[in-house]
Amino acid sequence: MQAAAEGTALVGARLRAARLAQRRTVAEVAEASGLTKGFLSRLERDRATASVAALVRLCTTLDLAVGSLFEPAPAGEVVRAGSYPPITFGGHGLREFLLTPAGERRLAAIVSEVEPGGGSGEEPYALAADVEFALVLAGEVELRFAGPDEEGVAGPPEDVVVLGTGDTFTFDPARPHSFRAAGDVPARVLWVVSPALSEPPRRGA
Repeated sequence: MQAAAEGTALVGARLRAARLAQRRTVAEVAEASGLTKGFLSRLERDRATASVAALVRLCTTLDLAVGSLFEPAPAGEVVRAGSYPPITFGGHGLREFLLTPAGERRLAAIVSEVEPGGGSGEEPYALAADVEFALVLAGEVELRFAGPDEEGVAGPPEDVVVLGTGDTFTFDPARPHSFRAAGDVPARVLWVVSPALSEPPRRGA
């Protein structure tokens, strides 16, 4: 494999940024696009050139527009105020919006606007993620963590955490939990989950 020739557009930074945002390894992307791991590694470092067909396969694998490869790699990706895409995970009396780009897999930031008494629902849910962070931007929020299940299987006792405006809370999202706006005014909460969810959580109505 030859190094990129002088004057050739360098695409490596774009490819690497897209792969990292999706939390995919060089080996995974190489296999999915029909390339070797060593070649893709060199391509990301602009130490090799690829055929048009190979670049098209890579763009398909990474869900990139081919033309974007020839633009400078951005420092980051902006989601403008007022343009947050709405998302629906269930629950009642709340609206939720995704603050991070849809293709970002390293983490997800979500803002919930919860009416008084509204929330995720009575049934606890769990997330397939490593860690979750909550910041209450307005109002008051109650998080309730489930105790032993209905069959009496041993587990941690039920925990209730009440957060006021400005309070933060970091916890294990794999432990079944639920949340609601605890006060008589609407609540607004920022949630950060890492890594981003591959599937939306299933919340009760």
